[in-house]
Amino acid sequence: MSTMIETKELRFTYPADEGGQPVYALRGVDLEIEKGSFVVVLGHNGSGKSTLAKTFNAVLLPAGGKVYVEGMDTLDESLLLAIRQRVGMVFQNPDNQIVANVVEEDVAFAPENLGVPTEEIRRKVDDALAAVGMSEFVTHAPHLLSGGQKQRIAIAGVIAMEPDCIVLDEATAMLDPIGRQEVLSTVHRLNKEKGITVILITHHMNEAEEADRVVVMDDGRVVMDGTPKEVFTQVEDLRAIGLTTPDTVDLLDRLRKDGLDVPLDALTVEECADAIARALAEN
Repeated sequence: MSTMIETKELRFTYPADEGGQPVYALRGVDLEIEKGSFVVVLGHNGSGKSTLAKTFNAVLLPAGGKVYVEGMDTLDESLLLAIRQRVGMVFQNPDNQIVANVVEEDVAFAPENLGVPTEEIRRKVDDALAAVGMSEFVTHAPHLLSGGQKQRIAIAGVIAMEPDCIVLDEATAMLDPIGRQEVLSTVHRLNKEKGITVILITHHMNEAEEADRVVVMDDGRVVMDGTPKEVFTQVEDLRAIGLTTPDTVDLLDRLRKDGLDVPLDALTVEECADAIARALAEN
């Protein structure tokens, strides 16, 4: 696979408050994201995960080191538009990204500003709304939609730019469980059906179960990197940096400590139930 995003010795520092010390948010991050992959970045508040996300399409620029998007250096101002066309951002609060009073106008906003011809905009809007399952809401007012629906409209607005990669920065944090599932189903489908690279920044452990890869941040550094099973079986290491594990792994860990011989890598509810049933049958 080819590389979508690469960081080399990436550092970022927030300016100090008056009389205070600078805040070191990223401390030499080396990371390579493959095209077409689904990557979840986890970490507690202040770990650097959202700062990292914002460097992927030059919302923030490195204080040191480099970020490359399909080989393009984010510090090269002449490449900024091309970089942001390739990497779309979806933020925590969809109300901050919705700019129009009608759904189709909101989704059309970015292509219009890029000078896309009118007939092409119509196609992009229709395709983007279909991709997120919101075609029937084309003439609705965004402010009347649910949180999950608003976030899917925000994603459609990004898709209309036909990016190679979508970065979701805590995009499910303000949603109820139904809205969260709507958004997750949407981005998983875009990843599988359209081959769009997805980078999901979250603190919800369960959202990482179906990812190709999980990256764990702590104190501005990558401290774990692997498949969900490889990362979530490191229960004590995760707890040591203030993170929980998915509910299934937490249950299995408790059962193991009570003497039941169950594996820790049964992440889904079905896998977990099967593992427990097998262990009980063998006891």
